[in-house]
Amino acid sequence: MTNIGPWTSVSMPYVSGQRGDAWGAEAAEHGGTGTQKLLSVDEMAASTAVAHMLGLAPDEPVIVRRRLMLFDDHPVELTDSYYPAAIARGTRLAETRKIPGGAVALLADLGHPPRRISEDVSARLATPDERATLQLDEPSCVLVLARTLFTNNDLPVEASIMTMTADGRRLRYELTP
Repeated sequence: MTNIGPWTSVSMPYVSGQRGDAWGAEAAEHGGTGTQKLLSVDEMAASTAVAHMLGLAPDEPVIVRRRLMLFDDHPVELTDSYYPAAIARGTRLAETRKIPGGAVALLADLGHPPRRISEDVSARLATPDERATLQLDEPSCVLVLARTLFTNNDLPVEASIMTMTADGRRLRYELTP
């Protein structure tokens, strides 16, 4: 298991819609290199949880982008981002390649700028697949951050489920009244 040390993550750089590599910048702040590996991009039927997050009917089509986040070449997070197929189909969101500037900036370019986010955080034991991919000991806990990004008229346009190593990590929220 890789211990990334004391680490506090803030969501704002990831959801602001500004272009750039938020993960790379966050990793650099902690003295390392942050990279990501795109594992797959698929169209599939939305699970009940994803359909709820995106305000879709169960089994409605979504595009999912699955990524493995690495810190100094060690896996620290699995990130699955889901987009309604009606928004993502035919765009770079549906292509199996990285998105220059990031998905949130692309959504803004497509007319869906970020306006609000909702996040739920939980902790649980890692599944066998997660332990293998994240190179965790048995048993190990993971943090799960489920984030929904809303655009104009409170329309949900992205649902991300991030499963991250819990060792040395904490999440901080900063709210503006």
